[in-house]
This record gives sequence, C-alpha cells and structure tokens, in this order.
Amino acid sequence: MPEASGQKPSFSTSIRGRRRLSEKAFEIELLRPDGLRWIPGQRIQLSWEGLEREYTPVSIPGEASLRLCVRRVSGGTFSTFLTEASVGTSLGLSGPFGYFLYQPSGHRPVFIATGTGVAPFVAMAASGVTGFTLLHGVSAPEELYYADRLRTAAVRYLPCVSRIPAGRFSDREIFPGRVTDFVRSRLPEGIYDFYLCGRGGMVTEVISIVDERFPGSRVFSERFFG
Repeated sequence: MPEASGQKPSFSTSIRGRRRLSEKAFEIELLRPDGLRWIPGQRIQLSWEGLEREYTPVSIPGEASLRLCVRRVSGGTFSTFLTEASVGTSLGLSGPFGYFLYQPSGHRPVFIATGTGVAPFVAMAASGVTGFTLLHGVSAPEELYYADRLRTAAVRYLPCVSRIPAGRFSDREIFPGRVTDFVRSRLPEGIYDFYLCGRGGMVTEVISIVDERFPGSRVFSERFFG
C-alpha cells in the first residue's frame, strides 16, 4: 500500500462487501463512483475521519464495483477500520494517482511483486495484458491470492515462497526463496522490462541486480507498504 498523498476527496463511495483472501489479507468491494476513471496500475486514495490511505485497484474501470486488495497490518489504524467497518459505511475517495502503467516495448516483461504488491498486476491482467513472467514473493503458499487469474495470463507464473522447505516442490511449481534470490541466480540473461511492486527493500535490491546482470533493461517501480 503506497503512502497517502493528502489529496482532498473528490468522490464519495461506500463499502459493499469483503472477501477473505488469506489469514491476513482480504478484498474489499466498494461502490464505484460515477466519473471515476483510472488506468490499471494507478492508485486511489480513501479517507475516513481524517485518516487517508492509498490502494491500487485490482478491478478495472469497466467493472461495476471498485475492488481493493488489503492486508491487515497489526496496529494499522486504517486497515483495521476497513476490516471491521459495516457494509454501507461511507468513505471519501480521491484520484487516480501514479504512473505505474504497463508500457510494452518489445522486450520481455517481468512482473515482480511481494505481498499485496501483486494488486496492479491483477488489474493489468484483467485488462488484457498477457505474455509476462510474474514472480510473487510471499512467506507462505496461502498468501498466493489471485494465483489462478495470474497463471492464465502469464507465460510463467512462479510463486517465490520464503518458508517452504527446499525440495518440497519443483522449481516449476514454487521457488523456495525470495524473489530477489530467483532474479539473482535463476532468471536467464537478457534484456527485460521489469515492473516491481512491493516493499522498498525488494525494489532497491532488484534494481541493483538488474544493473549488474541485465544491462539495457528498463525498470518501473512502485513501493507498497503492506
């Protein structure tokens, strides 16, 4: 979840429902305000009683509702509020923001996400983007939400799971390690378009690896918190 921008709300929305994704994450469904337009990969900001947070929709503009992937953070005021708020609760909404957009160039796209940073890639896939490699870094297999949807659109969908015993799965199913480990030691040499979305440490480390191993590649990044 990117940091809040402090933008004054320009729309109103309300909670329509929730769907559990894992023990720590859920999808929240909101009323899509009339006039709200965004491109998959852009963010919107929610506000409630002085609190503000930004999220990237997993839905695309043509859908009837606005869906967000939210990770409940221990001690996180806004994520706790979204977990507990009643259906029908009203929220302010601003946006869209950001430039984390799919920009095809002829080079092979590699999408790399950690945790809920997979959200913009879900939206891109739903909008018709295909032919990408996607690495999704999580701590446990149950956190691989949207796997079926992404596997269909990707040339290769590879979960990178840090708490899986080595040898339990083949490399074609699950990579037992972090996304940075795979990029550093397993991704074939070449020129790629890297799209990075997740925690700042991952983004910084992958950029360093790209500079070293993949000269000529492009890098687009979005830092998520959650």
